[in-house]
Amino acid sequence: MVKVRDLGLGFNSDEIVLFKYCSGSCHRARSNYDLTLGSLLRQQLIVPGPQERVLSHPCCRPTRYEAVSFMDVENTWQTVEKLSAAECSCIG
Repeated sequence: MVKVRDLGLGFNSDEIVLFKYCSGSCHRARSNYDLTLGSLLRQQLIVPGPQERVLSHPCCRPTRYEAVSFMDVENTWQTVEKLSAAECSCIG
């Protein structure tokens, strides 16, 4: 449960909404690509640049989203599409 104004989307509302998110480990879903990339990174045969972040494992990310509706301080209903995670899966 979070305040709408804390979402960082610029809405002025005192309402509290349910923000669902994905988390968790995806190590069981590792592919040959993930295993090879991890090995090459450990051996420093691939060295990411200073602004790069290379992950050698899949990430738990939303695969389906839900819209969230709330009333702002002007008593106007607002709906934000694709805000809250509805389903999660290992991606990558």
